[in-house]
Parts: sequence; C-alpha cells; structure tokens
Amino acid sequence: MKSYKLLHSTCAWSAWLLLLSALVAGNTGVQAQRILTLDSCLSMALDNNKQLGAAKIKQEMSKNLRKSARTKYLPQVNLVGGYVFSSREISILSDDQKQHFANLGSNMQQYMNSMGASIGGLEAILNAEGAGIVDGFHTNTRHLFAGSVVAAMPLYMGGSITALNRMADIGEEMAENSTETVRQNTLYDTEQAYWMVVSLKNKQRLAESYLALVKKLNGDVQKMIAEGVATRSEGLSVEVKQNEAEMTLLQVNDGLTLARMMLCQLCGMPANENILLEDEKSENVIMGLPTDLDEGKDNSDYSIMRPELRILQNTIDMSRQTTRLAKSGYLPKVTLIGSYSMTNPNVYNGFQREFAGIWNIGVLVSVPVLNWGDVTYKVRASKNATAMAQMELNDAREKVDLQVNQSTFKVNEAAKRLALAETSCKRAEENLRCANIGFREGVMQSTTVMEAQTAWLQAQSQKIDAEIEMLLSRSNLKKAKGILQ
Repeated sequence: MKSYKLLHSTCAWSAWLLLLSALVAGNTGVQAQRILTLDSCLSMALDNNKQLGAAKIKQEMSKNLRKSARTKYLPQVNLVGGYVFSSREISILSDDQKQHFANLGSNMQQYMNSMGASIGGLEAILNAEGAGIVDGFHTNTRHLFAGSVVAAMPLYMGGSITALNRMADIGEEMAENSTETVRQNTLYDTEQAYWMVVSLKNKQRLAESYLALVKKLNGDVQKMIAEGVATRSEGLSVEVKQNEAEMTLLQVNDGLTLARMMLCQLCGMPANENILLEDEKSENVIMGLPTDLDEGKDNSDYSIMRPELRILQNTIDMSRQTTRLAKSGYLPKVTLIGSYSMTNPNVYNGFQREFAGIWNIGVLVSVPVLNWGDVTYKVRASKNATAMAQMELNDAREKVDLQVNQSTFKVNEAAKRLALAETSCKRAEENLRCANIGFREGVMQSTTVMEAQTAWLQAQSQKIDAEIEMLLSRSNLKKAKGILQ
C-alpha cells in the first residue's frame, strides 16, 4: 500500500513538472522561432566570440609593431630647442685684462713719463679706446637661446636591426597562428554544441515515442485488469515503467533546453532565444554525410596545418633571432650623424644679439671592448631556450601524430558501431512487433512486452549516439589535422 502511495505521489509530481514544462514551452513559443543551420551557427560564433575578437586585436597590434620595427632602418630626425638664463655671463677677458684696457692711456702716460716723454692729450683718447675694446669683448650670454635639428642614420648596428625586424615578422605570424587556434577551437565547440542539440532532440522524439508505447501498454493492461485477465501487480509494473518514461522525457527536455542555451551563448544570442536547428527536422542525423573516412589524408605534415605546431615553430625562430640580437653585442656600431644648430647670441659674430647657425656632419663609431662576458652568457642562454623550444616542438609533433591516428581509428570505429546499431534497431523493432502481437493474442505477458520496449529504446538510443559519434569523430579528426573549417 505504501508503495502504491509513493507511486501515486511520483506520478502527481511528474505530471506537475510536465505541466510546468508545457507552460514554459507555451510562453517561449510566443517568440518568433529562428531556424539555424550548422553553417549559420558557425558563422555567428566566429562573429561574436570574444576570445577571437581579442586575438584579432592582438594580431593588429603585432602588425603595428612590425611596422614600427621597419622604421629602425630609416634616419631619425629630432628637433631640440631651449632657453637658459645665467647669473653671470661668459667673459673672454680676465678682470686684469679688462682693467688694463680700460686704463690704456694712463698706463701709456706712465710709461712715457718713465722715458722722459709725454703723450699729451692722447691719454684720454687711449683710455676711451681701451674701454671700447673691453666693451667689444662683452658676450651678453646671461640670456641664451639655442636650437638644433639632429639627424641620425644607422649604417651598421651589428645585425641588431635586422634581427629586431625579423622578430617583429615572427611575432606577427605568431599572432596569426594564435588567431587561427582560437578560430578552430570556436568552430569545434560550436559544432559539438550543435550536434548535442540535434542528438537530444532525437532522444526527445525517442522518449516521446517510448512514453506513448508504455502508455498504450498501460491502457491495455488496465483494461485486462478490469476484465480480470491480468493482475494488479502487472498493472503496477507497467505504471512504474510509465513513470520512468515520463522522468526520462523530463530529463531529456531539461538537457535539450540547457544545450540550446549553450549553443545560443556560443553564437552570441540571448540564452532564451527561440531557435530551431535545420538538422532537428530529420530523424536521420547523418543524412548526406560524405562516405570518405580519411579526410585530409594527404596532409601528412601536420606542422603546416596545425596552428599550435606553427606557434611552436615561431617560438624556435624567435629564439634564434634573439641569439642573433645578443651576438650583435660583440660587433661595432656605426652611425651617421648630421645636424644644424642655431644660437642667440651669435657666437660666430662677436656675440651679437641675433640668431646664427652652423651645420655639421660626422660618423659615430662604437666598439665594444670589455663587457665581462655579459654578451657570451646572453648568447648561451638564448641557445638553451632554442633547444628547449625544439624539444617541445618534437614532442608536440609526436603527440599530434598519435592524436591523428587515434581520431582516424575512432572514425572507423564509429562507422562500425553505426552499422551494428542500425542492425540492432531492426532486430529490436521486429522483436517489439512480435511481442505486441503475442500480447494481443494472449500468448505473452506484459513483462515480455516491456522488455521488448526497453530493448527497442536502448537500440534506438544507441543508434542516435552512434550517429552523433560519427559526426563528432569526423570533427575531432579534422581538428587533429588542423583542417577544421
């Protein structure tokens, strides 16, 4: 009796959940339903993926850095200007010289007096001339204005500029490969989510069909109980199966709702968007699938196709250029320098208060003499980094080869499982048909029919799983080979 009450409460709870699901479905059904294909989902996922957007920005940044590195080959021109106020001016004459020139006439008179002669009125004239000479040497440099245009052209930098430009090129390639990695991951995740929705939709139809079979069996058993040709125990067993079928359908509905939300999120749509996938309409999800199982078999060098391997190769190339950059520390550096400078006061015309300029050109040579082994240690460290990167690439290639072989094996295995599942479905359908006929003829019990229904459900479910596995295994193989488009 307790079992019957528990079963009755379970039925009521299941019915309430189904009613709630129906109400929710009714509300969402008000929205316009959007039909999507796999290609449209993939396109929207690529357009709305934030990680892919960030990778494209990083790629643009690498392109600008590469353009910046190119400018290192060109002359750099700088304009420099300034003003300086000094508390004292520059003096060409010493204080004694100034005193001497200012008293030039008087000094001359004293000298002539010692010789017993006289210069007469020339004393004042000579003093004035001497004062003029002192004033002529006045520099007036307390207020100094200066400006200069300097151009520097690298002639030879020990290969450092070439190495920097090559590193910028590799950085741009690495950013492109990183973007391709994110793109393929986005396609892979979206395709997985798409086929998950299709799989659950087919399982939903299967659960509904199974529930309809169990309900029909339950109705027949209830009629037989009323006629006295079946026991109450048989009726309870069928009701339990019906409850299990209802719960299975409820779980499938919930899973389908969550799978749609996941797909909508990947495609950049609201989670509650009312969508319908094109492949949901067909009960055969692999209809039109290509028959070849070794797509991209001719691409044996996966380092060309897999962006992850290309990134590792970029790391090796970058490390080698780092070594060349470090080696440039051994070599001299030659720079061509030219400038045009202006000053006020004019130092080329008696410190007149005017602007005057001069141009010059020269060559600057820098030769490293002693760095206490700094460059040697940097070169060794860079070579160690290159060796490590090469080992990582070799290891990754081995793993990719193994992954491709495993994925190829799983594709072939999925094809065999699908063939077996189709055969099992045909047998299960025939077994169920015979059980239903035997039950109607009264030569089989309801338990036999339930066993046949359960076997039919399992066979159909395995067929759906095999179909989806067939599609996903192909996607895995394409991703392993780096040809996922």
